Amino acid sequence: MTNRCLGYIVKDQEPLMQPPGGTVQDACRAMWKHRVGAVLVAQNGRLMGIFTGRDAVRTLAEGRDPAHTFLVDVMTSNPDIIAPELTAIDALRAMSDGGYRHLPVVDAGKVVGIVSRGDFKGLELDRLEEEECLWERIC
Repeated sequence: MTNRCLGYIVKDQEPLMQPPGGTVQDACRAMWKHRVGAVLVAQNGRLMGIFTGRDAVRTLAEGRDPAHTFLVDVMTSNPDIIAPELTAIDALRAMSDGGYRHLPVVDAGKVVGIVSRGDFKGLELDRLEEEECLWERIC
């Protein structure tokens, strides 16, 4: 099955969300507890950004104190999003093109989930690789 709808993939998901005033330390603790690689930063149900493991590493490398650094100051603001009616291959293409591993799924302004490369099956990943190889040959 290579054309799963994203709405199906995230249907029972409760994405990890933190407020913009939350600290990096709190977000990292939540990510560790829930075994996820990203936190969606939202306020009043509106997605403001995403904070990932890469953002955490950058924050530490810059010498910031995670207990006193707010997510709003280090998150990726206004991340790309994808609609739940699109397919797995659409999400994989977007992640590949954008160079990121997590993609919020948003329906009518409401966060309904988040997908990462690990959510996709081998056939879906194989299809993306075939497309990328084809594009390399064409260009």
